[in-house]
Amino acid sequence: MSLEELFQKYHENVQFLMIYIREAHPVDGWWFGKGIVGKMIKIYSPSTSLDIYDPKTIEDRRSASKQCQSTLQYDIKTYVDEIDDTVSKAYAAKPTRLYLVGLDGKVSYAGGPGPYGFKPGELKSAIDKYLLSLK
Repeated sequence: MSLEELFQKYHENVQFLMIYIREAHPVDGWWFGKGIVGKMIKIYSPSTSLDIYDPKTIEDRRSASKQCQSTLQYDIKTYVDEIDDTVSKAYAAKPTRLYLVGLDGKVSYAGGPGPYGFKPGELKSAIDKYLLSLK
């Protein structure tokens, strides 16, 4: 199950939001654009943009976020982390994480670090369990 599928299924009962954090694979950093990985991405995911530079300003990060949102085509409301990575540091969010935060503000589910710990199916189970606990 994809994150977008989770959103479509639960958005009436669960508030979803995405935080765009520091770019994981910028052109001027650890870049996928060259080599075998870049070639595979271009073959299997031709709409994916590989040419994002590490944002130096909040405006740059917002622009990268919009590019990501456009490429991935999802409906989840997206916020942009501050340039000093406040949210990313608070939630150990890099490279990517899934969290479920309860109505009390406490973390009810914390997924493992991505990409291998990025498991929307586990988040689905956590949402189901949490919603049952509210009844």
